[in-house]
Amino acid sequence: MSQLSDLGKEAKHDFDEVSESKKDLPWYKRLSLTTWIFIALALGVVAGIALQGNAEFATTYIKPLGTIFLNLIKMIVVPLVIFTMTAGVISLSDIKRVGAIGGKTIVYYLATTAFAIIIGLVMANILNVGGGYSLPAGELSYEAKEAPSFIDTIVNIFPANVIQPMADATMLQVIVIALVFGFGIMAAGKKAKPVADLVNSMSEVCIKIMHGIICFAPFGVFGLITPVIASNGPDILLPLLKLIVVAYLAMILHMVIVYSGLVKILANVSPVRFFKDQMSAMVFAFASASSVGTLPVNMECSKKLGVSNEVSSFVLPLGATINMDGTSIYMGVCSIFIAQVFGIDLTIGQQFTIVLTAVLASIGTAGVPGSGMIMLAMVLQSVGLPVEGIALVAGVDRILDMMRTTVNITGDQSCAVCVDAMERRKAERKAAKAA
Repeated sequence: MSQLSDLGKEAKHDFDEVSESKKDLPWYKRLSLTTWIFIALALGVVAGIALQGNAEFATTYIKPLGTIFLNLIKMIVVPLVIFTMTAGVISLSDIKRVGAIGGKTIVYYLATTAFAIIIGLVMANILNVGGGYSLPAGELSYEAKEAPSFIDTIVNIFPANVIQPMADATMLQVIVIALVFGFGIMAAGKKAKPVADLVNSMSEVCIKIMHGIICFAPFGVFGLITPVIASNGPDILLPLLKLIVVAYLAMILHMVIVYSGLVKILANVSPVRFFKDQMSAMVFAFASASSVGTLPVNMECSKKLGVSNEVSSFVLPLGATINMDGTSIYMGVCSIFIAQVFGIDLTIGQQFTIVLTAVLASIGTAGVPGSGMIMLAMVLQSVGLPVEGIALVAGVDRILDMMRTTVNITGDQSCAVCVDAMERRKAERKAAKAA
C-alpha cells in the first residue's frame, strides 16, 4: 500500500509540474490536442451547414486539407505497423507468449462482435426501425460484390512477396510479414542483434513522425467533416433519420455497456478514465471513418492508458483489420430495417442466423475494401432478404460509417487494455511462484 501511495504522490507531483509549466503558455497552447480536435469538429459542422448550398466549394477547397492529412497518415501507417509490431514481437522474447496474446485477442474480438450484433438486432426490433416507411422498391438496384470463400481468405492472408502488400496497404498481409520477421529475429538470437536494434530504432523514428503528423489532426478533421455535412443535407438525412438514430444509439449502448464493463472487470480501469483517454482517437475516427487511418492516434491513446508497447503494437493493428463491432451493429440494424421496409417478418431462427453469419463474415472479409457492404450483402442473403435493400441505406452509409468506425477502434483499445491487464496478472503470478 505504501508503494501505491508513493506512486500516487509522484503522479500528482508530475501533474502539478505540468500544470505549472502550462500557466506561462498562451491560451491556445494550453489546450490539449483532444480539445482542438473537438473544436475543429464543431467548426467543420458549422462550416458544412453554412456551405450546404455550395457543397462544391467544400469539396474543392476544404476537402483537400483532410485528404492531405489522410495521405500523410496512410504514408506512415505501413512502416509504423511493420516496425512497431516486429519490435513488439521481439520484446516478448517468447513465441508462446505471442500465441497467448494472439489467442486472447481473437477470442475477445469474436465475443464482442457477437454482443454487438445482438445489441443491434434487439435495438432495431424494440424501436421498430423500419416501421412506417413506404419506400419504392421497384427502382432499387444493388450488385453485391462476391465475398471471398473461407479458403481464399486463409490463402490471401499469406503474401506471395513482401513489397506488394506494403504498396497496396493490405494490412492483414502486412501484419503477417511483421510477425514472420519478428519470429525470424527471435529465432536467430544474438546474430540478429543488429537487425533487432535497427527495427527498434526505426520503430522510434516512425513514432516520432507519427507525433508530428498528429499535430495537424485538427486541420485534417475540419477538412474531412465539412464536405460531408455540406453534401448530406436534410433532404438526404431526414427520410432515414430513424435508421441513423437507432444505429447510433445501439453503438453508444455497446460502448457504454460492453466496453465499460469489460475494462472494469478484466482490467480494473475506470470507464470514465478509459473514454477520457480514448476520446481523441474516437473523434478522429468519427471524422475520418478510417480504422487504419486512426491507428497512429489510437496507439497514442494506448500509451495514456498505460498499455505496454508490446501488447498495443500487436493488438491494435490486428484489431484495425479484423475487429468490426460497429460494422456488426450496422448489419443488425440495417437487416431489420430492410426486412421491415419490404414487409418481411424475420423469425428468431433467422435472426440467430444473422448473428452467426455476421461473426463469421467479420473474419471472412477482413481487409477486403468495402467490407461493410460485402458483409451486409452476405447477411441479407443468409436469411433470404433482398440484397437490393442495400440501396436504401447506401445514401447514408458515410454517416453510419463514421460512428461504426468510432466503435471499431474503441473496441480495439478496450481489447488492448484488457489483454495487457491479463498479461500483467499472469506475470505477477509467475513471479510470486518463482519467489
